[in-house]
Amino acid sequence: MIAEPAPAKINLALHVRHRRSDGYHALETLFVFAADGDTVTVVPDTVDRFAIAGPFAAALTGAGDNLVTRAAAAFRDRFAIAQPHAITLDKHLPIASGIGGGSADAAATLRALATLHAIAPDDPRLFVIAEALGADVPACLLGRSTLGTGKGEALLPVDGLAGMPLLLVNPGVAVSTAAVFARWDGVDRGGIADDGDLLARALAGRNDLQLPAMAIAPVIAEVLALLDAAAGVRLARMSGSGATCFALFDTMEARDAAGALAAARGWWTLATTLT
Repeated sequence: MIAEPAPAKINLALHVRHRRSDGYHALETLFVFAADGDTVTVVPDTVDRFAIAGPFAAALTGAGDNLVTRAAAAFRDRFAIAQPHAITLDKHLPIASGIGGGSADAAATLRALATLHAIAPDDPRLFVIAEALGADVPACLLGRSTLGTGKGEALLPVDGLAGMPLLLVNPGVAVSTAAVFARWDGVDRGGIADDGDLLARALAGRNDLQLPAMAIAPVIAEVLALLDAAAGVRLARMSGSGATCFALFDTMEARDAAGALAAARGWWTLATTLT
């Protein structure tokens, strides 16, 4: 059995530059990853099987057609693998929440299948599959701190913030990525700073989807207000197209105190660290 983590993806900054002719948006984003998230397990079997477990299993509909099964099918086609597999997704991250849950699950599936079939994790064919599955999947496949450009698939590794205390908070609302992008005002406010360490670059940046997401789900503003006011916070912002927000802290104690306040509101929280 191969068990592969599918950690939460965080956009420390997300700058939308313009809409491309292919329907995607040209982005600049700082990707980082949490130490925790979902898990994908893969074992050889006599027929293909797929199961979902975990606290957010019930939130996934159409279990036979999602990014995990699509990743597995694409892997089989690309590498001409006849072996059936039993795949289980242990779902701990909220659905449609801006932290790359589906993309991370697809990437973990590709990594697990590659390990099972002795394919190098940096095989370029895996990244071809990943890009076809979604804009965030290549970053999740690489799984390290990067500057993403293009539609997010052109990746430049950067020095990360490993071990920094991280709190994720989701107010229990699912926000459509397409709906958030549709509300973006189309103004190019410039790219991500190219000097300074990762935290400095993030602090100088922004998330251009934050205001559109708050127009759809005003509770996001309440989450950010709580995180911004927390003691010891270094940066609080929405991730991706929302509704999950994140905060980076000086200490684990400060992170946990803020997490307790968020949990008292009935919001989902994950106290973790950056990798």
